[in-house]
Amino acid sequence: MLRRMSDCLFCKIVAKQLPARVVHEDADTVAFEDIHPQAPTHVVIVPRKHVPTLNDLGPEDEAALGKLHRVAAKIAQDRGFAAEGWRAVMNCNRAAGQTVFHIHLHLLGGRAFGWPPG
Repeated sequence: MLRRMSDCLFCKIVAKQLPARVVHEDADTVAFEDIHPQAPTHVVIVPRKHVPTLNDLGPEDEAALGKLHRVAAKIAQDRGFAAEGWRAVMNCNRAAGQTVFHIHLHLLGGRAFGWPPG
């Protein structure tokens, strides 16, 4: 499991060492198109700070989690599907589907979603 910042794919995207289709960037977050989209809109929103999993969050990270969701809501609004509905997903560790060990929020929109998810 990659937990070092030097090996982290998302840290490299944040540092602009790897290319990505960035759709939002601010002092705290970077959002970019997922390379394997699961919906017409599939954006990954990451904090600039490296935190491997949700299990590794500290009290100082609470605002960052809120910011990820606010950015997702803004992108959904900007893309025109906020009122219709969208999904926000965070996976924690391999059994839940986390493949990059830097916390991130998946914004999925532009289609209907079933419940429960897979």
